[in-house]
Amino acid sequence: MASRLKDIAEHLGVSVITVSKVLRDHPDISAETRERVWKRVREVNYRPNIAARALVTGKSMSVGFIVPDLMHAFFSEVAGGLSRVLRTKGYGLLISSSEEDTDLEQQEVSQMLARGVDALVIASAQGSVESFQEIEDRKVPYVLIDRKMEALGASFVGTDDEAAGLMATEHLIDVGCRRIAHIRGANVSTAEGRVAGYRAALARHGLPMPDDYVVYQGVSDNAGEIRGYRAMQELLRRDPRPDGVFCFNDPGAMGAMLAILESGLRVPEDIAVIGCGNVRYAPFLRIPLSTIDQSSVSMGEEAARLALAHIEAKTLVEPSTRLLPPKLVRRASTDRGAAISGL
Repeated sequence: MASRLKDIAEHLGVSVITVSKVLRDHPDISAETRERVWKRVREVNYRPNIAARALVTGKSMSVGFIVPDLMHAFFSEVAGGLSRVLRTKGYGLLISSSEEDTDLEQQEVSQMLARGVDALVIASAQGSVESFQEIEDRKVPYVLIDRKMEALGASFVGTDDEAAGLMATEHLIDVGCRRIAHIRGANVSTAEGRVAGYRAALARHGLPMPDDYVVYQGVSDNAGEIRGYRAMQELLRRDPRPDGVFCFNDPGAMGAMLAILESGLRVPEDIAVIGCGNVRYAPFLRIPLSTIDQSSVSMGEEAARLALAHIEAKTLVEPSTRLLPPKLVRRASTDRGAAISGL
């Protein structure tokens, strides 16, 4: 039979309140008592009844995380950062995917709220602030991550996406590309920021910006790699074809590289490719992928700290924005100097 707080308290000759305070890391317990309680907790392998505790405290000790794509390694890395920080405070992480579907996202939000999560972290596919009304009506704190909604007064953690787009495009220019295309993402803040940075870099250098050089990666049931592959096939039909491509994210860039190679062209000699996200496997590809690092794990950690601040606050916490600076990661997919020297 599982041990209870009462059993631990009786064995040690202390009150249930004392044991509870030790487990909650309350500061007014002596070091000696704290050590005795934790020793006994480990001996009996005590596990708290979270459902019972929620009835008493009004907290489920859980945070919900809703992402647009569970298959995208970027969001799994963000989830790792979230979980790492939440775990230190005894919180669990519940994860679900909207699959870039606004209706499904609202269903998932409702499910999370029904489970009584103490906060939500959302990389939203929504286009309107009205979709957040249910969360606000329930007075559940939430943090937007990666994707910002300017009209919504909410805390946000993400990257300066315009700076990321500018940095990626400038890099392609630096390695000698002059006909630079962009495979852009869905109509969310990340895609809008990155395409703005792409256009700003071309304008700064006086390079052409043909409308047909910006191809929509699209949203469908297919993986990002497939969408990037199809978008690149479309770009390969342009005359003249691009000699450099900035892709909205790393999966799209991987698909783009496959389309280039299958066409008989070379990466980076014929077409240089750069992505965004710096997913863990990018260095291990057949042609290691240059990319823009978004500090995905740090992003998750920052979002967790913000969510905890909202949960633990005794009064309303003012929304805050935390932008992590993008960083260029150079690899073989844009290393034209190395490619030429190896000919």
